[in-house]
Amino acid sequence: MDKQSITPEDIAGYADWLRDEEKSAATVVKYMRYARVFARFLDLRDLSKDIVIAFKRRLSGSFTAAGANGVLAAVNSLLGFMRRPELRVKLFKLRREIFIAPERELSRGELGRLLEASRSLGKTGLGLVIRTIYSTGIRVGELRFITAEAVDSGKAEVTMKGKTRVIFIPAKLCALLKKYIRSQGVLCGPVFVTKNGKPLDRSGIWRGMKSVCREAGVDPRKVFPHSLRRLFARSFHSVFNDLAGLADVLGHSSVNTTRIYTASSGAECRKRLDKLQAMLT
Repeated sequence: MDKQSITPEDIAGYADWLRDEEKSAATVVKYMRYARVFARFLDLRDLSKDIVIAFKRRLSGSFTAAGANGVLAAVNSLLGFMRRPELRVKLFKLRREIFIAPERELSRGELGRLLEASRSLGKTGLGLVIRTIYSTGIRVGELRFITAEAVDSGKAEVTMKGKTRVIFIPAKLCALLKKYIRSQGVLCGPVFVTKNGKPLDRSGIWRGMKSVCREAGVDPRKVFPHSLRRLFARSFHSVFNDLAGLADVLGHSSVNTTRIYTASSGAECRKRLDKLQAMLT
């Protein structure tokens, strides 16, 4: 007989299942949060397609389409775990954004100011974290693969979700990291660690980046680890115009995902059109 409700035991089992599926720690936390939201909405009522659709409608009034889809992805995953895949619902259709919103686009000039602010505030480690993410394009969750051994060899082997790729560390960055490693007495393992010796997590890095925004004179809405990865992608693409190569570097399985990273701002597009118009006339 099909399972008809969601109990605390189901939620606990779902957490174990997500870890067995090798989901990242951040994904487990996010999916568990949304699974609990759905369980509270259900309130031990019988599971049905109508209930899931009603939950979807509730989301549409409280979330953006992208935000609601994040919740629905977790709910659909939960329903798969509970062996009720027939109750899954379709995600909301998203209008593809052609341009990056100006308030979300970090520029190279602003990056420079963040690095200078980190230096002036004595936050050498944070400055190197920012430089490392921007210089390599890695995800913040992959920072732990930047180890003393990787710096010594000039490349890091990143393994996530059963997939492995090699990240090359630029020579200039290697020199800075080696100097930092010597100053911190790091003998082996991750370069960036807490006072307790544990690898820095995304929340700690996020807070650190926000802490230098005022000194740098940069809008905090633009400053988060993923904005550095996007800036790397735009910089790479502007120099080499190689979308497939960029997809390999970023670890994307589809260039369609990579194309989103390389979207330009509306202001940049206007400048290009003005330049073209001047050439034509």
